[in-house]
Amino acid sequence: MPSKKLSFSSLFRKILKPYGILLFLAFHVFAGPLQAQDKKAQLQQQKAKIEEEISYTNKLLEETKKSRQTSINQLVLLNKQISRRQELINAINGEIRSLDNKINRTNDTIKQLTQTVERLKKEYASMIYYASKNRNSYSRLMFIFAAHDFNQAYQRLKYFQQYSAYRQNQVRVIKETQEALNGKLALIEQQKKEKLSLKQMEEGEQKKLAKEKGQQDEVVKNLTKKEKDLLKKLRESEQAARKLQKAIEDLIAEEIRKANEAAKKTGVKPTPENKFALTPAEMELSSSFSGNKGRLPWPTERGVISGTFGEHPHPVLKGIITKNNGVDIDTEKGSIARSVFDGVVSSTMNLPNFNNVVIVKHGEYLTVYSHLDQLYVKKGDKVKTKQQIGVIRTADGGKTYLHFELWQGKNLQNPENWILKSR
Repeated sequence: MPSKKLSFSSLFRKILKPYGILLFLAFHVFAGPLQAQDKKAQLQQQKAKIEEEISYTNKLLEETKKSRQTSINQLVLLNKQISRRQELINAINGEIRSLDNKINRTNDTIKQLTQTVERLKKEYASMIYYASKNRNSYSRLMFIFAAHDFNQAYQRLKYFQQYSAYRQNQVRVIKETQEALNGKLALIEQQKKEKLSLKQMEEGEQKKLAKEKGQQDEVVKNLTKKEKDLLKKLRESEQAARKLQKAIEDLIAEEIRKANEAAKKTGVKPTPENKFALTPAEMELSSSFSGNKGRLPWPTERGVISGTFGEHPHPVLKGIITKNNGVDIDTEKGSIARSVFDGVVSSTMNLPNFNNVVIVKHGEYLTVYSHLDQLYVKKGDKVKTKQQIGVIRTADGGKTYLHFELWQGKNLQNPENWILKSR
């Protein structure tokens, strides 16, 4: 017969062991999926956003294809489409990698649960065997009455009671562990199907990407044949951009001059030559505009940025660098330009290549909306955030785009740093 010390220490270790198993199940069966859910949702949201932009860019491409002439805009949109398609493929691959990690974790949990079930069943079989050998109630009574004193007899009685409760608990733990194992086996099958679906999606996107690259090569080939015409149009665009820039700079200089003249008459110290003289209300508006950097709404309800800020190599003409003082946003025919913030219409003008232009002043900041047809505002009008200011013009080639600039005093700003990253 085992000693009292060995019997009780072994018993309590066994009684506590199932609770450790239950804690293991709670963590691996419930906590794991919750942690992975957020990342999965984030990846799917990113993928959905890219898919939406690809769909919209494709719609704009179809508009340009209605014109029989191959255009630079068609190439720009194709380049954009290819770039976004690659981002979509990367997002899908990211989701596949995340799924692989989950599958590996699920496999590890299945392995541990399988080992646990086997061990629990073996322990339970040993208990049944021991109980069958000592099932005689007379033997149990003799074991109790053979105690040296009443305290030891009581402890031996408690031993039998706890041992019986442990056996019942062991059955429950085996059942719950087996259920958790079955759940994980079903989960890994679902994860494998999801991975297969993503792999098929990735293969489909790769085929579309290859097709678009073929179209890109064809467009470049056609455009290369018209280098003289492209160069002529580029020079016209550059000249128009310089005229717009000069008109804006003249407007800024005139406002600063008038403000300084007024300041001299009232005895107020003039502002520096590159700064607006702002009223307290304009200073507050300027501060509010600045505080919304990165959060300003788009100047169009929908669109794709086809021309980015700064200097870039020409997509066809080798060795030629183009410069953009703002961003070009391709959108649908009949789309409306809207103010990105509260302000006052400082000027409206008509310039070659840019058609109608509206300039809105927001304290020390100016936003410029070019390539408009019908205007809804005039000089001196107060405008609110997202207020419609004019219809965006559709060019002969089917391209509908807004040229948008942002100035802080005399300094050009990159509009992409100011508007929302996604609408």
